[in-house]
Amino acid sequence: MDSLPEVLIWEILNRVKKTVDRNSLALSCKRLHRLDKENRQFLRVGCGLDPADEALTSLCLRFPNLVRIEITYSGWMSKLGKQLDDRGLFILSNHCPSLTDLTLSYCTFITDVGLRNLISCYKLSALKLNFTPRITGCGIFSIAVGCKNLTVLHLIRCLNVSSVEWLEYLGKLETLEDLSIRNCRAIGEGDLIKLGHSWRKLKRLQFEVDANYRYMKVYDRLAVDRWQKQWISCDDMLELSLVNCIISPGRGLACVLGKCKNLQKVHLDMCVGVRDCDIISLARESRNLRSISLRVPSDFSLPLLANNTLRLTDESLKALAENCSHLESVRISFADGEFPSLSSFSLNGILVLVRMCPVRELALDHVYSFNDMGLEALCSASYLESLELVRCQEISDDGLQLVSQFPQLQNLRLSKCLGITDDGLKLLVDTYKLESLVVEDCPQISERGVHGAARAISFRQDLSWMY
Repeated sequence: MDSLPEVLIWEILNRVKKTVDRNSLALSCKRLHRLDKENRQFLRVGCGLDPADEALTSLCLRFPNLVRIEITYSGWMSKLGKQLDDRGLFILSNHCPSLTDLTLSYCTFITDVGLRNLISCYKLSALKLNFTPRITGCGIFSIAVGCKNLTVLHLIRCLNVSSVEWLEYLGKLETLEDLSIRNCRAIGEGDLIKLGHSWRKLKRLQFEVDANYRYMKVYDRLAVDRWQKQWISCDDMLELSLVNCIISPGRGLACVLGKCKNLQKVHLDMCVGVRDCDIISLARESRNLRSISLRVPSDFSLPLLANNTLRLTDESLKALAENCSHLESVRISFADGEFPSLSSFSLNGILVLVRMCPVRELALDHVYSFNDMGLEALCSASYLESLELVRCQEISDDGLQLVSQFPQLQNLRLSKCLGITDDGLKLLVDTYKLESLVVEDCPQISERGVHGAARAISFRQDLSWMY
């Protein structure tokens, strides 16, 4: 090792990704130990950090060039020692001058005081908080004011972040590029208007409302009405994910859907109020769209939007097919309900999308309109490489046998499909046409039946979902 140039050794160290392997390599010789100290940029710590302050100080002194730090206490119990608290963030701010990316998960002893310690980390550009219950909007506001380079902010289950002055302040800075707010009960769709002109800079937005919290309450229309029409464009938006949101006609998030000129990936999961006109506007504006995922609610009896036509139809799929010529990934799912959604997307609507777009990945969940005729039509899908069928109960062995005729198919996943048996896979056995086959919870398919049907096979059978 002594004869190798340092540039080559640095390249070797950079290619070792696992921490345990990196530690072993650093102990093999003094030169590697020294270079690892200088080269180590990422550190993940948590329950094994005891005593927390002393151990963290030692690590920071050993690795002075840390750029990304993740502190996670998932599964923590008091017998594992004291958690890192505000003092720990003070240590980071003093010993990690190059820190740009910090993740705190399940850190239940860190408060707003600790976050204020991070103000001296002037290079901090990414902050991700996952279940930090003692942090409030005041702490987030101090970060927004003190860390001028902040471009990435993720808040997940931060239950006490109620005030949104920080959101308004970030909106004025226009530096935010990646915003994720998930299951923060005090932050609603109407608060997003406070982003103001920052909408023009956002490249990625994830917004998820806690479904269990929302559906326990009566819908408050005021929360939607206070966000009027959105006139600011979202030209830089590349990824948009909305979960359990209210899409009010002609305002708020409905306007955002039609203003993302360069959008490449969209995920709409259980968003009440999405209409055909919203998806049509999205398709016409976002012509570079490459991936779309739609999970549609089955219950349309919610009083808030009862006077509107809520059910998405083939008109949405037709607009996507006509305008999004780069669409490669399509996922369509219907939520569990007593009655399946039969009058929404038809078989023809789905097939038009596959025929007109270069769809490489197709996933259908609880889509009762998709049957053996659909599989027959997919025999001419020249781009299709990956197919997922989940709870598609109209598919039988006759249709599944046609999979062997798909020209480019490499990956197949079957889950909770009642109508298919081992016979449906017989034509695939020993052909090794498929690279991978995943069969989960299909009661009539046995482990013996999947043997030899693909190069890599995963089989699981848990039938508790049927009872």
